[in-house]
Parts: sequence; structure tokens; C-alpha cells
Amino acid sequence: MRRSLSAFPAVLVAAFAATQAAQAEPRAVVELFTSQGCSSCPPADRVLGDLTQDPSVIALTLPIDYWDYLGWKDTLADPRYTARQKAYSKMRNDRDVFTPQAVVNGALQVIGSDRAAIDGAITASHASAPATMAVPVEIKQSGNSIQVNVASKDGARGEVWICAVSKAVPISIARGENRGKQITYHNVVRNWLKVGEFTGAAHQWSVPLENVARDGVDAAAVLVQHGGPERPGPMLGAAFATLQ
Repeated sequence: MRRSLSAFPAVLVAAFAATQAAQAEPRAVVELFTSQGCSSCPPADRVLGDLTQDPSVIALTLPIDYWDYLGWKDTLADPRYTARQKAYSKMRNDRDVFTPQAVVNGALQVIGSDRAAIDGAITASHASAPATMAVPVEIKQSGNSIQVNVASKDGARGEVWICAVSKAVPISIARGENRGKQITYHNVVRNWLKVGEFTGAAHQWSVPLENVARDGVDAAAVLVQHGGPERPGPMLGAAFATLQ
């Protein structure tokens, strides 16, 4: 059973391989809003782990902080992800903010433990907005920087973001609803940095590796998304790369 916010008080140390570019044309970005303090979330965390094995999907874990008062402070939570989840809700013009919640391609939300619903939302997101995930994106290393390449797409407008990712983070939970459990969180976003604006023309940005690298980070994702932090819209393109 999902846990809804409305039902409670509001309360890259490494570098990319020098000779290898990471390029993909995935069909979906799936963002899972989850919490270590949510008893309904472990099944969704496992589904997210399964999704990371699908090369056509960029699956990301975004831990939220609004259940910290229940007895266990989420050790991975970031208030920016709580704000992002609420911004999605505002854009949908609903109050559907809960855990575990999966947002698919920046447009559709489903219960994060329902794999069939996630797959259905991926298909539906493309049917409703043909521009979804239509912009080719590439990330690669050049010296001490990460090069972000976004191809041209007439009429597309958005923002370019790079996410520092930890591919597997095991957490032992001592208190709260999941006390006594050890849960592995997959593709956890540890930092979220704006690269620039996408105007529809092909463009390249250079991001210092030191801006992305931190302890435990072993991957990076680049997202091109319509709108901005307060009004996030459909995902236009994305790419994912393992750090070495």
C-alpha cells in the first residue's frame, strides 16, 4: 500500500574511460521517489533495481526527506528531490505526492512497485508526446572534464542537467518502519547540477569532473528536460555512463 504525503502532517573521484564514449538512445527515464522510512517502499526499490538492468531505461532513485520524523532519518535523502516531486505534482495539477512514486519521462506517475504500470506509462508517454526522449544525448570524457553533447531538434526547448549517481548503496536501517532491514538502493542520485539551456540547436558543454565526483559516485546521467525545477515537463533526451 502506498504512503501518501497528503495523509500525514507536512512536515566522479573516478574518470570516464579515456577512449570510450557513452551514448544511448533510451526510451525512458524513470525517477523513483522513495524513503528508508517507508514500509511500502522496499518492493519498489527492488523494481527500480530490476529496471537498471534494462539498457533502454535510465532508472534513478531520488530519496525524499518528508518521512524522517517517523523515527528514522533517511541517510540518502535530499530536500531537492522532495521539491522536485512536489513540482511534478503541481504540473499535473494534483496533490498526488506519495512514496513509492515513479515518475516516467517527466510526465506520468504510477505506484513505484507496479512494474506493469511503469511499462504502461513508458508506452503512454511516447503516445501522448512524440517529442519524448527524441533528442540524442551523449556523454564522454575529455581530459579532466565531461563533455555533454546534445543533438539538434527543431522546436525542442529545455534544460540540461547532470546527475552524479551511486549504482548500488546498501543501507542497514536501525529504526522506523523498516527497522532491522538491509536494503540496497540502486542508481541513487547524489548530486544534481545544471549544465545549461537547450534551445533546439546542437550544443556541447564541458563539465569539470571534480564537480561531479564524490565518494561513492560511480556513474553519471545527463537529462534534457522541458521546463525547469519549478515546472518540470516531459523528458526530451537522456544518457547514462558508468565511471571508471
